[in-house]
Amino acid sequence: MSENQNIEWKESWRDEYLKWISGFANAKGGKIFIGKNDKGEITGVENYKRLMDDIPNKIQTLLGIICDVNLHDEDGKRHIEIDVKPYDVPISYQGKYHYRSGSTKQELRGNALNEFLLKKAGKTWDDVIEPRASLSDIDPNAIEVFKKGATKSKRLPFIENENDIEPILTNLLLFENENLKRAAILLFGKTPERFFINAYVKIGRFGESDSDLKYQEIVESNAFSTGRQNT
Repeated sequence: MSENQNIEWKESWRDEYLKWISGFANAKGGKIFIGKNDKGEITGVENYKRLMDDIPNKIQTLLGIICDVNLHDEDGKRHIEIDVKPYDVPISYQGKYHYRSGSTKQELRGNALNEFLLKKAGKTWDDVIEPRASLSDIDPNAIEVFKKGATKSKRLPFIENENDIEPILTNLLLFENENLKRAAILLFGKTPERFFINAYVKIGRFGESDSDLKYQEIVESNAFSTGRQNT
């Protein structure tokens, strides 16, 4: 057995290893062995009696979770196994979130942290409410383009005779409790880039190689704008 996505070996215990436990809990779970070297060989721990009390208490107090902490004895050498189960809610250590990826632990920051928290909450980025937006930020022309396509495909028959923007967006699950979702802005917003600076598509044409860029263009506006449809 070697170190991998779900296994970590440590020769002695340090409180900073609570970060690893947080990382396992936020990912797919895993096990930390205290008293093994980097080769997986048992080196043993002398203070195992104290650790068997300290480790479970610190995990519960500082992480708010419970892990199975087991003591093993092989050839007179004792080592400790910390069995971490995956959690559906995000687990932080001292206000920071960690994640086990491959055989490394990563501290989540920026967009990675946002995506992680949304995923744990059962949401995606585009499903989040955008409190700065209102129905006045929706482009009626984009709605009409969408209606024509939906009517032609006969996938959304209810939409053909509906002229009010609010029920259309509500039926598309883009308008909730008088609030627009981010997806509504990207799909139908008058100026999506006003809300999200990266709301654009970069297109280009290459020659015979990837380094031979003939031209490129940045296309802004919503997904159903007349300009983008023509592109």
